[in-house]
Amino acid sequence: MKKEFVNYILTLQDQITSKLEQVDGAATFKEDNWKRPEGGGGRTRVIENGNIFEKGGVNTSQVHGELPEAMQQYFGVKDANFFACGLSLVLHPKSPMVPTVHANWRYFEMYDKDGNIVDQWFGGGQDLTPYYLYDEDAFHFHQTCKTACDAHDPNFYPKYKARCDEYFYNAHRNEGRGIGGLFFDYCKATEERSMQDWYNFVTEVGDSFLDAYVPIVERRKDTAFAKPEKDWQEVRRGRYVEFNLVHDKGTLFGLKTNGRIESILMSLPPVVQWKYDHHPEPGSEEERLIKVLQQPKDWVS
Repeated sequence: MKKEFVNYILTLQDQITSKLEQVDGAATFKEDNWKRPEGGGGRTRVIENGNIFEKGGVNTSQVHGELPEAMQQYFGVKDANFFACGLSLVLHPKSPMVPTVHANWRYFEMYDKDGNIVDQWFGGGQDLTPYYLYDEDAFHFHQTCKTACDAHDPNFYPKYKARCDEYFYNAHRNEGRGIGGLFFDYCKATEERSMQDWYNFVTEVGDSFLDAYVPIVERRKDTAFAKPEKDWQEVRRGRYVEFNLVHDKGTLFGLKTNGRIESILMSLPPVVQWKYDHHPEPGSEEERLIKVLQQPKDWVS
């Protein structure tokens, strides 16, 4: 399972970066291979200052070794080793009319002192963070997610959509980070579903990513905007940063396991604003977005 999923994410990374370079038409991904002193490493790919993408990264990693003490306490184990691999991506477009997107697909194994697997699971998801809300884009993204889920279990989409709305929530702001998508974690073998079944589900979601996001980029990349819209995008990017640094478990896990800082913080946008006590104009498109972030919608009935 470990080898199979590593091969999958490396291939998917190639497919995604190749397509995004084609969509951007100017910038290419810079590759940075790195090693983790405690074991493992990764392949970071970053794109910057393109026609479409102001900054983005599509990263894979495979790390292993002794489970750090903080994580042993979190999982309630002692003297455990681990292996974790995954693909994580974030794309911050230049245009405020094109949404930011995040996705992650990962696999984790834990071992006892004799090297036997004592636990294993999959996790991941994909979510959309628009700055200006186009209902047809939200529907398309969620419908693509639902289609991938429905191929495995009709209960998956409503379950993992709800978890996404719950997880990507800035509690200190009382609003969602974006309009959600899917979020699933600790997907373990049961009598009803094997690890191979979970692998098939997670890879189907991963394979759906480009179909979920690229049509939205193509639809909005040439939409006109001016400085007020760009300012709004940068204010909203500030909320994105707040979530990633305050609430995101993946960021915290990376920091606690001596992860590579440049790869972990790749998710942060390049230009951000924090305005004191900022509120959008009543009745504006900006206010409409905030209302949806405060009360998640059922985009696909």
